[in-house]
Amino acid sequence: MQFKRTYTLQLLTAIGLILFWTAFFTIGFENPNYPSYYSKFEHSFPLPDSFLCIVLLIAYFNRNNIKWKDYTLVAAGAMLFLGLCDFSFNIMNGMYTVGLTDGILNAFINIWCVGFGAWQMYVVMK
Repeated sequence: MQFKRTYTLQLLTAIGLILFWTAFFTIGFENPNYPSYYSKFEHSFPLPDSFLCIVLLIAYFNRNNIKWKDYTLVAAGAMLFLGLCDFSFNIMNGMYTVGLTDGILNAFINIWCVGFGAWQMYVVMK
């Protein structure tokens, strides 16, 4: 059951990444309260998030294969790394206090990356 829950969440996370970046580049998430360097920081994430998305999808499509655990560990490491990098930037630059909606979104993304990354490791290593 934990495998099914995990690979379903992998697919949903990959879809979430695609939707987030589509919205980011079409609608935009500009906020006049953001520091001027925030946009440059945020624009550094599409490439690593694309890598993560691809690995999550590969893991999902290999869910009935022994390789699923390997891809899941790669995805878990990527999620932990990206989540901690983003958390570090956000905490050091006050991004959780820019506004209620922005703070909640930033916190959710960071908690999801670190939490689900750790969960994937737990499931695979169990």
